[in-house]
Amino acid sequence: MVKIRLTRGGAKKRPFYHIIVTDSRSARDGRNIERVGYYNPVATGGEKRVELDTARVQHWLGNGAQLTDKVAVLYKEALKSADAPAASAA
Repeated sequence: MVKIRLTRGGAKKRPFYHIIVTDSRSARDGRNIERVGYYNPVATGGEKRVELDTARVQHWLGNGAQLTDKVAVLYKEALKSADAPAASAA
């Protein structure tokens, strides 16, 4: 099964996660099919906390991929932040 999940990067005490599409049987930091964004839980100031290619995520969900719990929360957050500028501009 294909999953959309986090893979860890960054330094000790400074986590940084890439949001990837991968086979559920591969290791957390192992092979991936496609990188669709990132999540920076310790973002401060002008840094972005979540960057996600929502069109690619929709494509993979349409092909049967499943989101992990944390990625589902981040996906909703990314959709909300993408709609906010569009709503304020209109």
